[in-house]
Amino acid sequence: MNQRIAVVTGANGGLGESMCIAMCQQGHRVVGGFLPTDEAGAHEWQRRMKSEGYEIALYPLDVTDYDHCCSFISTVEQELGPIDILINNAGITRDAPLKRMLPQQWQAVLRTNLDSMYNMCQPVFEAMCSRGFGRIVNISSLNGEQGQFGQANYSAAKAGIYGFTKAIAKEGASKGVTVNAVSPGFIDTPMVRQIPENVLNAIIAGVPVGRLGQPEEISRAVAFLTAEDAGYITGTNISVNGGAYMS
Repeated sequence: MNQRIAVVTGANGGLGESMCIAMCQQGHRVVGGFLPTDEAGAHEWQRRMKSEGYEIALYPLDVTDYDHCCSFISTVEQELGPIDILINNAGITRDAPLKRMLPQQWQAVLRTNLDSMYNMCQPVFEAMCSRGFGRIVNISSLNGEQGQFGQANYSAAKAGIYGFTKAIAKEGASKGVTVNAVSPGFIDTPMVRQIPENVLNAIIAGVPVGRLGQPEEISRAVAFLTAEDAGYITGTNISVNGGAYMS
């Protein structure tokens, strides 16, 4: 197994942590990007990961800022080596019905959840193509597939990921670079557990398998798509949602 440099954005969140662990288990050198305003929390998370046997290099990363992303990528490649695996996981919500959604709520979500795809992929894509290997996985969402009340911004951004993924998959296909999406449904993370119990119970009742997903079920899909022998899978989306949406 070749050891690759694997970058995970939003590394110290519920899903990001599971993805970092999966990449470590594949034998890769894992790099996590964390929100610059959360340095203390990120490094505490890094220490916990190390105590559990997972070495993860951490760097501050503002995925909404193209220049900052370029600087992050340059630093990683100078200090650790070329990036061959990129998992675009960072994302936020700013929910409100459209009639009450403020411009800044719309813009914050689009910048973080969609602009970040360009900001992170564009600086690494040409080098991946020139080396003849690359794996990019963009994390979308069930609500990008089906839409969701109060999430016009989030649903639009996550739906936009599909078009972006397919377009650059065509650009990289003949050069050994695959680009795919994974769309989680409702996953058992701290953010989801903050949903009021009655609302959460109603959500679970609407999931055919009758439960929340586990972070490891998302990272398993990511690990599958980033594998050395996954070179014939590109431009696609894997929905991991317990049957909540079937396309």
